[in-house]
Formats: sequence, C-alpha cells, structure tokens
Amino acid sequence: MQNDVGQEIADALGFLLKRSTRAHLYQGLTDGLGEAVDDLTYPVLSGLARTGPCSAAELAPEVGLDRSGVTRRASRLEAAGLVRREPDPADRRAALLILTADGERVVEASRRRLAAHIEASLSSWPPAEARAFADQLRRFVTDGPFTPQRDPGTPPGH
Repeated sequence: MQNDVGQEIADALGFLLKRSTRAHLYQGLTDGLGEAVDDLTYPVLSGLARTGPCSAAELAPEVGLDRSGVTRRASRLEAAGLVRREPDPADRRAALLILTADGERVVEASRRRLAAHIEASLSSWPPAEARAFADQLRRFVTDGPFTPQRDPGTPPGH
C-alpha cells in the first residue's frame, strides 16, 4: 500500500514539475503585468524575491536555468525597470541582480493571483479538508524528501 501512495505522489509531482505545467501556470499569473513579464522571466523575478540580491550564477540553480539564461531574462527585466544591477561588493567582477520596487510589486501581484487561483480551486472542498491539505503539504515540503539535508535515498527519520 505504501508504495502505491509513494508512486501516486511521485506521479503528481512529476506533472507539477513539468515545464509545460509551470509555463501554463506562469502565463496566468503574469498576464497583464507588463511586456517583459512572462512565463520565461517570471522564475527570475520570483527567485530574486526568495533569495534577495544575488548574482546570475547564484540565482541560476535556484530557478533551474544556467547563468546565461538568467542573464538574458534579467536583461529583459532590467530594461522594463523591474530589476537593477549593482556591483557586488564582495567581487568587483560580478554584478548583483536586485528587484526594484516595481519588480517587488509585480511579484506580489503574481503571488496574490496564485493564492486566489489555489483558493478558487479548493472552494468545493470542505474547509477542514483544505486546511488539512495545506498543513500536510507544508509538512511534506518541510520534512519530506526535498529537505536539503536529506539524501533522497534515505527514509525520513534516518
């Protein structure tokens, strides 16, 4: 039975992590937020909101791109006034990517849209089930196999 549950969760995660699934979601989140904000640039904005100022090389693994991909997307966002570059005080050869106030507003608007979309999709669920799902998902993300200190092949508690 437990293997069936694990496979079911793995299949669901596989669907959620597909590039096409994320692109479809990002299109809805970014619609009307500016020409530079789309399914390609949104991960850079969102990643910078999570990490704070960092170089393209540091942001790349956070958003699943290589440094040059981050740099290209950041250039579009910079031209739109959503990201700025500043010299890295720790390394004069590098530049830090930083969200501008407008960039922060775009991220906040997209996150509000995402929360509303999720709440709408759960509106037919009994409130206690929706709350339990949120609590269990948070627990799975916090204590589950994606925890950085846990080796994916090691069961929880070991």
